[in-house]
Amino acid sequence: MRVNVGDVLRFTGRRVGVAEHRAEVLEVLGDGGEPRYRVRYEDGHVTEVFPGADCVVENSAHLRPPHAG
Repeated sequence: MRVNVGDVLRFTGRRVGVAEHRAEVLEVLGDGGEPRYRVRYEDGHVTEVFPGADCVVENSAHLRPPHAG
């Protein structure tokens, strides 16, 4: 998994009743975009994560609106 600052990590619920949650990557702490990451969750909580198989990267380039002009 390789991410950039601004990407969003989407963690899917691994058990029934566990809601999906998202976190924005604030800082890449590993080499070359590799884990570990400092992230901010939707509720404002900031922590470091080493994501597992239940995580999908939403690239920040795809989340930005296209340039007008």
